[in-house]
Amino acid sequence: MYIKASSIKPLFDNILIKPSEEEAKTPSGIVLPDTAKEKPQIGKVMAVGPGGTTEDGKKIIMQVKVGQKVVYKKWGGNEIRVDQEEWLLVEQKDILAIIE
Repeated sequence: MYIKASSIKPLFDNILIKPSEEEAKTPSGIVLPDTAKEKPQIGKVMAVGPGGTTEDGKKIIMQVKVGQKVVYKKWGGNEIRVDQEEWLLVEQKDILAIIE
């Protein structure tokens, strides 16, 4: 299934992230095969949900904005295919930091 980026609108406190491209070489110049590359943990926020509520009724305020670079949990979120690329849909709690 082919999904266009402009058609995705995350719900609740979900965030759509485009992972950064991985470095294909080590600092010493050795080219890494795809199987040896680590999963990236930095990406660009492409879409943000409106927020949500906690179980006790408190509003969840979104801390990130479209266009920001973020660090996210290594194994968090769900992979989805957008514009022929693998992107992530994560909850706000899976965002560890904003890169300025």
